[in-house]
Amino acid sequence: MATEPVSSSNIESTRKLKKAIKMRHAVALYVSSVLGSGILVLPGLTAQLAGPAALIAWIVLSLASYSDLYIFASLSSRNPESGGIYAFAKESFGLPVAVVTGWEFIFWYVTGAPAATLIAASYLSFAFPLSRFEIFAVAGAIILLAFIVNYLGIHFSNKIQLAVVVSIVVLLVTAVVLSAESMSAQNFLPFSPNGLFPIGTAAALIFWSYLGYENVSNVAEEFENPKRDFQRSILLSVILISGLYIAVAAVTIGTQAYKAGGSVAPFAAIFANVLGSHGAIGTTLLAVVIIFATANAYTGGMSRVILAVAKDRGLPKWFDYVDGKTGTPTRSLMLLSGAAVCMLTIYYFFNVDLQTALLIPSGAAVLVYIIGSGAGIRLLQDRGIKRILPWLSLIMSVVILPFVGVLALGSILTGVLAFIYLQMRSRRGRLTTKNN
Repeated sequence: MATEPVSSSNIESTRKLKKAIKMRHAVALYVSSVLGSGILVLPGLTAQLAGPAALIAWIVLSLASYSDLYIFASLSSRNPESGGIYAFAKESFGLPVAVVTGWEFIFWYVTGAPAATLIAASYLSFAFPLSRFEIFAVAGAIILLAFIVNYLGIHFSNKIQLAVVVSIVVLLVTAVVLSAESMSAQNFLPFSPNGLFPIGTAAALIFWSYLGYENVSNVAEEFENPKRDFQRSILLSVILISGLYIAVAAVTIGTQAYKAGGSVAPFAAIFANVLGSHGAIGTTLLAVVIIFATANAYTGGMSRVILAVAKDRGLPKWFDYVDGKTGTPTRSLMLLSGAAVCMLTIYYFFNVDLQTALLIPSGAAVLVYIIGSGAGIRLLQDRGIKRILPWLSLIMSVVILPFVGVLALGSILTGVLAFIYLQMRSRRGRLTTKNN
């Protein structure tokens, strides 16, 4: 009986991702994916937009975030596949919707990673004199560092994430406690100086800060015990993350730190008020570490999405590759990091401001969450209040989308291009079969 020769490409595509994620790593991934650029800049930006009324948006989004976390964790523990929402969309709605989802993920990372790393560089410039070019150079260096850490493998990346998350939590708790005495009730009045509509715009920006719960689902295949560790980690993660977000937002408003440091670095202004210039320097340096942790988590998670899409030929077959030594999809990492650096260059030459840079990827993120919520509605068979959670997530995502505005057009175009690519590939496959 003849046997089919095994090509090197077939060997590459069957290499497995390593199972190395435990519950503590899951919590670290949740925290580092979510508590990143949002915690550093959005309390100031939203206070600038809506005044103290921004707290309403923070509280509402914090409560709604549990529904997202529950959906993605439940779906991942049910069927732990690499790719997260991509895999859920494929099971629920078929390959075309899944491929569109995968391309939206890529657009999200490629446009969002430069925005996040620019926040870190902006924090650094709060304490050190940096030119505009140097700020962008620092942002690019963070993207490349995240690429290197992920290139070295999941074991190394897990250790980095765990150490950094402990530092993040300590920093945030210290900032809140030390700033409490400087808060004044008068700083919360007038409560809504700009009316009600800016609260919605603030919510659209805050939505960005709670993105990340889906990222852990992207590496579900690498959990040692997904059925146990997903469920055990979600409640702890949402309480920790939401509590810290609301506390920092309240301190930012109560001390009017968003006015002292502008909208870019209110957190550094908080530490500067408490500890002087040394506190500001320490905070800005650690801010770089915080953003790196987020970039590192997303780089790893999104690379698994590309791998999953490439396996289904929603992207060129060349990206369906896992390094045999590190268990890392290295070619996917190259695509993400290279494209993100190119987008950072575009931001530089076209003078894209920070708020615009944050809203551009938000359109793709909201669309991904809409698809993920829809998958939760179709796949999860919960009863009682839990049955409502996917619907709550869907409604929240749909309500947020209009506030992204015209900047959502880039995400919509990306979805159209993904569909066209898949149709062209299917047609090419049919023509090849017919000719043979």
